[in-house]
Amino acid sequence: MPTAVLTDRERTAVQAYLRLLHTVRAAFDREGGPPLVPPAVLAEAEQALERAGLTGNEEEFFRLLEQWCPEPGS
Repeated sequence: MPTAVLTDRERTAVQAYLRLLHTVRAAFDREGGPPLVPPAVLAEAEQALERAGLTGNEEEFFRLLEQWCPEPGS
């Protein structure tokens, strides 16, 4: 599989998405009360996607994500 060379903005978007994903997982893992995701984490991911030109282009974003951070065993 060819290695993706991400732009700085694409890399920032992928990193923000991964932080958001980990925050959501942690929120669901905590006991008591509804899961809460800080608005700043959501805003960071949204802004990073927009700056990278990936807003509304989920197919391209997930292609970059898969190439940069492949699932174990793939």
